[in-house]
Amino acid sequence: MHRQNMVSFRRSLRRRSILALPLLAALPARAESWPTKPVHIVVPFAPGGSGDITARLVGKYMEEKTGQPFVIENKPGANGIIGVLAVKSSPADGYTLMLATTSTNAANIHMYKNPGYDPEKDFEVVGLIGESGAFLVVPTDSPYKSLADLIAYAKANPGKLNFGYFNASSQVPSEVLGKKAGVEWQGIAYKAIGNAWNDLYAGAIQFMCVDLTAARGQVVANKARPLAVSLAERSPLYPNVPTFAESFPDFVSTGFLAVAVPKAAPQEIKQRLNTLINEAVFSPEINKRLTQEFALTPHKLDLAQCAEKDRAERAKWGEYVKVARIEPQ
Repeated sequence: MHRQNMVSFRRSLRRRSILALPLLAALPARAESWPTKPVHIVVPFAPGGSGDITARLVGKYMEEKTGQPFVIENKPGANGIIGVLAVKSSPADGYTLMLATTSTNAANIHMYKNPGYDPEKDFEVVGLIGESGAFLVVPTDSPYKSLADLIAYAKANPGKLNFGYFNASSQVPSEVLGKKAGVEWQGIAYKAIGNAWNDLYAGAIQFMCVDLTAARGQVVANKARPLAVSLAERSPLYPNVPTFAESFPDFVSTGFLAVAVPKAAPQEIKQRLNTLINEAVFSPEINKRLTQEFALTPHKLDLAQCAEKDRAERAKWGEYVKVARIEPQ
Protein backbone atom coordinates (compact mmCIF):
# COMPACT_ATOMS: atom_id res chain seq x y z
CA MET A 1 0.00 0.00 0.00
CA HIS A 2 2.84 2.30 0.89
CA ARG A 3 4.57 1.58 -2.45
CA GLN A 4 1.36 2.36 -4.38
CA ASN A 5 1.02 5.68 -2.55
CA MET A 6 4.60 6.63 -3.45
CA VAL A 7 4.05 5.83 -7.15
CA SER A 8 0.84 7.86 -7.14
CA PHE A 9 2.60 10.77 -5.45
CA ARG A 10 5.43 10.78 -8.02
CA ARG A 11 2.98 10.70 -10.91
CA SER A 12 1.06 13.62 -9.39
CA LEU A 13 4.26 15.58 -8.88
CA ARG A 14 5.33 14.95 -12.49
CA ARG A 15 1.95 16.17 -13.80
CA ARG A 16 2.19 19.34 -11.69
CA SER A 17 5.69 20.06 -13.01
CA ILE A 18 4.53 19.70 -16.62
CA LEU A 19 1.52 21.95 -16.01
CA ALA A 20 3.76 24.59 -14.41
CA LEU A 21 6.03 24.93 -17.45
CA PRO A 22 3.77 27.37 -19.37
CA LEU A 23 3.46 29.51 -16.24
CA LEU A 24 7.22 29.66 -15.82
CA ALA A 25 7.63 30.59 -19.48
CA ALA A 26 5.19 33.46 -19.03
CA LEU A 27 7.18 35.04 -16.19
CA PRO A 28 9.12 38.18 -17.17
CA ALA A 29 12.82 37.78 -17.95
CA ARG A 30 15.20 38.67 -15.16
CA ALA A 31 17.44 41.69 -15.67
CA GLU A 32 20.56 39.57 -16.16
CA SER A 33 18.95 37.82 -19.14
CA TRP A 34 17.33 40.97 -20.57
CA PRO A 35 17.12 41.57 -23.45
CA THR A 36 16.43 38.26 -25.18
CA LYS A 37 14.80 39.86 -28.23
CA PRO A 38 14.83 43.23 -30.07
CA VAL A 39 14.12 46.35 -28.01
CA HIS A 40 12.15 49.20 -29.58
CA ILE A 41 12.85 52.85 -28.82
CA VAL A 42 9.90 55.03 -29.78
CA VAL A 43 10.96 58.55 -30.78
CA PRO A 44 7.80 60.70 -30.65
CA PHE A 45 9.12 63.03 -33.36
CA ALA A 46 10.18 62.80 -36.99
CA PRO A 47 13.70 61.82 -38.11
CA GLY A 48 16.33 64.55 -38.10
CA GLY A 49 15.57 66.12 -34.73
CA SER A 50 17.81 66.04 -31.69
CA GLY A 51 15.85 63.20 -30.08
CA ASP A 52 16.14 61.03 -33.17
CA ILE A 53 19.87 61.72 -33.54
CA THR A 54 20.75 60.98 -29.91
CA ALA A 55 18.38 58.00 -29.57
CA ARG A 56 20.22 56.34 -32.44
CA LEU A 57 23.60 57.00 -30.80
CA VAL A 58 22.56 55.56 -27.44
CA GLY A 59 20.58 52.73 -29.03
CA LYS A 60 23.61 51.66 -31.06
CA TYR A 61 25.72 51.54 -27.90
CA MET A 62 23.18 49.40 -26.04
CA GLU A 63 22.87 47.12 -29.06
CA GLU A 64 26.62 46.51 -29.04
CA LYS A 65 26.64 45.89 -25.29
CA THR A 66 23.69 43.49 -25.16
CA GLY A 67 23.88 41.76 -28.53
CA GLN A 68 20.23 42.51 -29.29
CA PRO A 69 18.89 45.03 -31.84
CA PHE A 70 17.63 48.38 -30.52
CA VAL A 71 15.16 49.51 -33.16
CA ILE A 72 14.26 53.20 -33.52
CA GLU A 73 10.59 53.84 -34.33
CA ASN A 74 9.65 57.41 -35.24
CA LYS A 75 6.02 58.17 -34.32
CA PRO A 76 5.60 61.94 -34.79
CA GLY A 77 2.50 64.05 -34.26
CA ALA A 78 0.62 66.19 -31.74
CA ASN A 79 3.74 67.54 -30.03
CA GLY A 80 4.92 64.02 -29.28
CA ILE A 81 1.63 62.78 -27.86
CA ILE A 82 1.03 60.12 -30.54
CA GLY A 83 4.34 58.42 -29.78
CA VAL A 84 3.85 58.69 -26.03
CA LEU A 85 0.43 57.04 -26.19
CA ALA A 86 1.88 54.21 -28.28
CA VAL A 87 4.40 53.49 -25.52
CA LYS A 88 1.78 53.86 -22.81
CA SER A 89 -0.33 51.14 -24.44
CA SER A 90 2.60 48.76 -24.95
CA PRO A 91 3.48 45.93 -22.53
CA ALA A 92 5.53 47.15 -19.56
CA ASP A 93 8.17 44.47 -20.09
CA GLY A 94 11.25 46.57 -20.86
CA TYR A 95 11.09 45.93 -24.61
CA THR A 96 9.45 49.24 -25.55
CA LEU A 97 11.32 52.37 -24.49
CA MET A 98 10.49 56.02 -25.09
CA LEU A 99 12.73 58.91 -26.01
CA ALA A 100 11.54 61.33 -23.33
CA THR A 101 11.88 65.00 -24.17
CA THR A 102 11.06 68.44 -22.84
CA SER A 103 7.82 68.30 -24.83
CA THR A 104 6.66 64.85 -23.74
CA ASN A 105 7.66 65.00 -20.09
CA ALA A 106 7.75 68.67 -19.10
CA ALA A 107 5.67 70.92 -21.34
CA ASN A 108 2.69 68.96 -22.69
CA ILE A 109 1.08 68.58 -19.28
CA HIS A 110 0.87 72.40 -19.16
CA MET A 111 -0.06 72.95 -22.82
CA TYR A 112 -2.90 70.42 -23.19
CA LYS A 113 -5.99 70.03 -21.04
CA ASN A 114 -6.01 66.28 -21.57
CA PRO A 115 -2.93 64.90 -23.33
CA GLY A 116 -4.07 61.36 -22.55
CA TYR A 117 -1.20 60.54 -20.22
CA ASP A 118 0.46 61.67 -17.02
CA PRO A 119 4.25 61.76 -17.42
CA GLU A 120 4.84 61.05 -13.72
CA LYS A 121 2.19 58.38 -13.14
CA ASP A 122 2.56 56.54 -16.45
CA PHE A 123 6.32 56.63 -17.05
CA GLU A 124 9.66 56.55 -15.32
CA VAL A 125 12.81 58.17 -16.66
CA VAL A 126 15.67 55.65 -16.52
CA GLY A 127 18.52 57.72 -17.90
CA LEU A 128 19.38 61.25 -19.00
CA ILE A 129 21.08 61.76 -22.36
CA GLY A 130 21.74 65.46 -21.98
CA GLU A 131 20.56 69.04 -21.58
CA SER A 132 20.81 71.94 -24.00
CA GLY A 133 19.21 75.14 -25.18
CA ALA A 134 17.87 76.48 -28.46
CA PHE A 135 19.04 78.81 -31.19
CA LEU A 136 16.81 81.41 -32.77
CA VAL A 137 17.73 80.97 -36.43
CA VAL A 138 17.03 82.84 -39.66
CA PRO A 139 18.20 81.97 -43.19
CA THR A 140 21.69 83.23 -43.98
CA ASP A 141 20.24 85.53 -46.63
CA SER A 142 17.80 87.06 -44.13
CA PRO A 143 17.89 90.86 -43.73
CA TYR A 144 17.97 90.34 -39.94
CA LYS A 145 21.58 90.26 -38.80
CA SER A 146 20.85 90.39 -35.07
CA LEU A 147 18.08 89.82 -32.56
CA ALA A 148 17.68 93.60 -32.31
CA ASP A 149 17.06 93.77 -36.08
CA LEU A 150 14.34 91.11 -35.88
CA ILE A 151 12.58 92.77 -32.96
CA ALA A 152 12.81 96.24 -34.49
CA TYR A 153 11.06 95.00 -37.64
CA ALA A 154 8.42 93.16 -35.60
CA LYS A 155 7.66 96.31 -33.59
CA ALA A 156 7.31 98.37 -36.74
CA ASN A 157 5.22 95.70 -38.50
CA PRO A 158 2.95 93.96 -35.97
CA GLY A 159 1.81 90.51 -37.06
CA LYS A 160 3.94 90.48 -40.23
CA LEU A 161 6.54 87.95 -39.01
CA ASN A 162 5.86 84.21 -38.79
CA PHE A 163 7.84 81.67 -36.81
CA GLY A 164 7.74 77.93 -37.17
CA TYR A 165 7.60 75.30 -34.45
CA PHE A 166 7.41 71.52 -34.28
CA ASN A 167 7.50 70.85 -30.53
CA ALA A 168 7.28 72.70 -27.23
CA SER A 169 11.01 73.46 -27.19
CA SER A 170 10.60 75.40 -30.44
CA GLN A 171 7.24 77.02 -29.69
CA VAL A 172 7.60 78.23 -26.12
CA PRO A 173 10.87 80.24 -26.44
CA SER A 174 9.47 82.07 -29.50
CA GLU A 175 6.31 82.96 -27.59
CA VAL A 176 8.26 84.02 -24.49
CA LEU A 177 10.50 86.25 -26.60
CA GLY A 178 7.46 87.92 -28.16
CA LYS A 179 5.99 88.69 -24.73
CA LYS A 180 9.26 89.98 -23.32
CA ALA A 181 9.95 92.14 -26.40
CA GLY A 182 6.37 93.38 -26.60
CA VAL A 183 5.88 92.30 -30.22
CA GLU A 184 3.28 90.32 -32.13
CA TRP A 185 4.16 87.48 -34.45
CA GLN A 186 2.37 84.38 -35.66
CA GLY A 187 3.38 80.79 -34.94
CA ILE A 188 2.92 78.07 -37.57
CA ALA A 189 2.91 74.44 -36.43
CA TYR A 190 4.75 71.68 -38.31
CA LYS A 191 4.63 67.92 -37.85
CA ALA A 192 8.28 67.48 -38.80
CA ILE A 193 11.37 69.64 -38.46
CA GLY A 194 12.28 69.02 -42.11
CA ASN A 195 9.12 70.76 -43.30
CA ALA A 196 9.86 73.72 -41.04
CA TRP A 197 13.39 74.08 -42.48
CA ASN A 198 11.97 74.00 -46.01
CA ASP A 199 9.48 76.77 -45.23
CA LEU A 200 12.14 78.83 -43.49
CA TYR A 201 14.29 78.82 -46.61
CA ALA A 202 11.26 79.39 -48.86
CA GLY A 203 10.28 82.49 -46.86
CA ALA A 204 6.94 81.20 -45.53
CA ILE A 205 8.32 81.67 -42.02
CA GLN A 206 11.01 84.16 -41.06
CA PHE A 207 12.57 82.52 -38.01
CA MET A 208 12.30 79.61 -35.61
CA CYS A 209 13.82 78.33 -32.40
CA VAL A 210 15.64 75.02 -32.81
CA ASP A 211 17.67 73.14 -30.22
CA LEU A 212 21.41 73.23 -30.78
CA THR A 213 21.67 69.55 -31.70
CA ALA A 214 19.06 69.69 -34.47
CA ALA A 215 20.26 73.08 -35.73
CA ARG A 216 23.91 72.19 -35.96
CA GLY A 217 23.88 70.74 -39.48
CA GLN A 218 22.13 73.78 -40.97
CA VAL A 219 24.37 76.23 -39.11
CA VAL A 220 27.60 74.44 -40.06
CA ALA A 221 26.42 74.26 -43.69
CA ASN A 222 25.91 78.05 -43.53
CA LYS A 223 22.24 77.74 -44.44
CA ALA A 224 20.94 79.09 -41.14
CA ARG A 225 22.24 81.98 -39.04
CA PRO A 226 21.76 81.86 -35.25
CA LEU A 227 20.85 85.25 -33.80
CA ALA A 228 20.65 84.19 -30.16
CA VAL A 229 20.85 81.16 -27.88
CA SER A 230 18.61 80.38 -24.92
CA LEU A 231 21.38 79.14 -22.60
CA ALA A 232 22.35 81.01 -19.44
CA GLU A 233 25.80 81.65 -20.93
CA ARG A 234 27.21 81.61 -24.44
CA SER A 235 28.01 78.16 -25.76
CA PRO A 236 31.76 77.43 -26.02
CA LEU A 237 31.02 75.92 -29.43
CA TYR A 238 29.34 79.14 -30.63
CA PRO A 239 31.05 81.95 -28.69
CA ASN A 240 29.92 84.64 -31.15
CA VAL A 241 26.23 83.91 -30.66
CA PRO A 242 24.79 86.08 -27.87
CA THR A 243 22.31 84.78 -25.31
CA PHE A 244 18.73 85.99 -25.09
CA ALA A 245 19.56 87.06 -21.54
CA GLU A 246 22.02 89.64 -22.87
CA SER A 247 19.02 91.49 -24.30
CA PHE A 248 16.35 90.28 -21.87
CA PRO A 249 17.66 89.50 -18.38
CA ASP A 250 16.52 86.19 -16.88
CA PHE A 251 15.37 84.85 -20.27
CA VAL A 252 16.85 81.34 -20.16
CA SER A 253 15.19 78.30 -21.67
CA THR A 254 16.78 74.87 -21.48
CA GLY A 255 15.45 71.38 -22.10
CA PHE A 256 16.48 67.77 -21.84
CA LEU A 257 16.56 64.41 -23.64
CA ALA A 258 16.16 61.17 -21.72
CA VAL A 259 14.94 57.59 -21.95
CA ALA A 260 11.77 56.44 -20.17
CA VAL A 261 9.81 53.21 -19.76
CA PRO A 262 6.24 52.47 -18.69
CA LYS A 263 6.02 52.84 -14.91
CA ALA A 264 5.15 49.17 -14.35
CA ALA A 265 8.29 47.83 -16.04
CA PRO A 266 10.37 45.49 -13.82
CA GLN A 267 12.63 47.37 -11.43
CA GLU A 268 15.63 45.21 -12.30
CA ILE A 269 15.30 46.15 -15.97
CA LYS A 270 14.97 49.84 -15.09
CA GLN A 271 18.22 49.57 -13.16
CA ARG A 272 19.92 47.75 -16.04
CA LEU A 273 18.81 50.47 -18.46
CA ASN A 274 20.04 53.19 -16.11
CA THR A 275 23.47 51.56 -16.03
CA LEU A 276 23.61 51.14 -19.80
CA ILE A 277 22.51 54.72 -20.56
CA ASN A 278 24.99 56.21 -18.09
CA GLU A 279 27.73 54.09 -19.66
CA ALA A 280 26.67 55.17 -23.14
CA VAL A 281 26.61 58.94 -22.61
CA PHE A 282 29.98 58.86 -20.84
CA SER A 283 31.68 56.47 -23.26
CA PRO A 284 34.51 58.44 -24.92
CA GLU A 285 33.16 58.48 -28.48
CA ILE A 286 29.52 59.29 -27.63
CA ASN A 287 30.43 61.81 -24.93
CA LYS A 288 32.67 63.64 -27.38
CA ARG A 289 29.88 63.83 -29.95
CA LEU A 290 27.27 64.91 -27.41
CA THR A 291 29.40 67.69 -25.94
CA GLN A 292 31.62 68.87 -28.81
CA GLU A 293 29.32 68.26 -31.76
CA PHE A 294 25.78 68.60 -30.42
CA ALA A 295 26.37 71.04 -27.53
CA LEU A 296 24.60 68.74 -25.08
CA THR A 297 25.58 68.42 -21.42
CA PRO A 298 25.24 64.80 -20.22
CA HIS A 299 24.63 63.93 -16.56
CA LYS A 300 25.19 60.64 -14.77
CA LEU A 301 22.02 60.20 -12.68
CA ASP A 302 20.70 57.22 -10.75
CA LEU A 303 17.00 56.35 -10.89
CA ALA A 304 16.05 58.55 -7.93
CA GLN A 305 17.93 61.50 -9.42
CA CYS A 306 16.26 60.89 -12.78
CA ALA A 307 12.84 61.15 -11.13
CA GLU A 308 13.86 64.34 -9.34
CA LYS A 309 15.18 65.87 -12.59
CA ASP A 310 11.98 64.91 -14.43
CA ARG A 311 9.80 66.65 -11.81
CA ALA A 312 12.03 69.74 -11.76
CA GLU A 313 11.79 70.09 -15.56
CA ARG A 314 7.98 69.90 -15.38
CA ALA A 315 7.87 72.69 -12.82
CA LYS A 316 10.30 74.84 -14.81
CA TRP A 317 8.41 74.45 -18.07
CA GLY A 318 5.15 75.22 -16.30
CA GLU A 319 6.64 78.63 -15.56
CA TYR A 320 7.84 79.05 -19.15
CA VAL A 321 4.38 78.27 -20.51
CA LYS A 322 2.84 80.73 -18.05
CA VAL A 323 5.16 83.53 -19.21
CA ALA A 324 4.42 82.63 -22.85
CA ARG A 325 0.67 82.90 -22.05
CA ILE A 326 -0.11 79.77 -24.02
CA GLU A 327 -3.67 78.66 -23.34
CA PRO A 328 -4.00 74.88 -22.89
CA GLN A 329 -5.68 73.24 -25.87
